[in-house]
Amino acid sequence: MFPDVNVIARPGQINAWDNEEFVSAIKKTGRKKLIIAGIVTDVCVAFPTIAALAEGFDVYVVIDASGTTSVTNRDAAISRMVHAGAVMSNWFSIVSELQRDWRDEGEKLAKLLAARCVPYANLIASHQAK
Repeated sequence: MFPDVNVIARPGQINAWDNEEFVSAIKKTGRKKLIIAGIVTDVCVAFPTIAALAEGFDVYVVIDASGTTSVTNRDAAISRMVHAGAVMSNWFSIVSELQRDWRDEGEKLAKLLAARCVPYANLIASHQAK
């Protein structure tokens, strides 16, 4: 889907923030706000989130785009990240906040939301009917 994306391999670091190439690529963007999701909430998400926060980044965690082995692990990871200063969010909220306005290519987001959040498709249809 994304043929132009530069993949950064981690040769063994558990915490992505311990990989110099990874951190360098992030810093090279000049952005201070990060959106993070990962396979394992209490490792792949929590470790780089806490490290990025310590370096002054604002981190938004897409908690429903990540998973773990138990509710206890998830809750502990969320608590740890929140106490460190991360903002917990979900995919629906993040994409809506990034979109900001339906008039700016909103049809792309509308298609995504209609496919993934069927009841929301009714609201989208009501706006389009005007």
